[in-house]
Amino acid sequence: MSGPTSSAPVSGDAIALRGYPSGMTQDFDAASARARLEQERERVGGLIASLRSEGLDEEESEQSGELTHYDQHPADSASDTFEREKDLSILERLESEMAEIEAALQRVDDGTYGLDEVTGEPIDPERLAALPTARTNVDDAGTR
Repeated sequence: MSGPTSSAPVSGDAIALRGYPSGMTQDFDAASARARLEQERERVGGLIASLRSEGLDEEESEQSGELTHYDQHPADSASDTFEREKDLSILERLESEMAEIEAALQRVDDGTYGLDEVTGEPIDPERLAALPTARTNVDDAGTR
């Protein structure tokens, strides 16, 4: 049985030994999946660090360098607030994406990567190629 960090493909039989029936699994390269997820983690981590370096962790008054907002025109203040809220929204989305990447890496370690969390069936390889953090298949009705 290959370990979760080996470069050998994880076979259905190896996953069956972890409690999943071999008929419900597919062969995939754990090392390749891990490498792709780690590359995404590095990319998303860089974007998060970049946004945080722009002062998003600071209070709004510290970020703008203003001691008071009284000398700013209300439209300038509104524009600054809008931009800050937009950046905070992007940061929140990136942090959510990072959590999904970490969860996918954990599934690789656990031997459950590539299995639908609802049905237990293998996730379509094309879906995993498009969305490596996918937890489920997309059914015909598009409900998942």
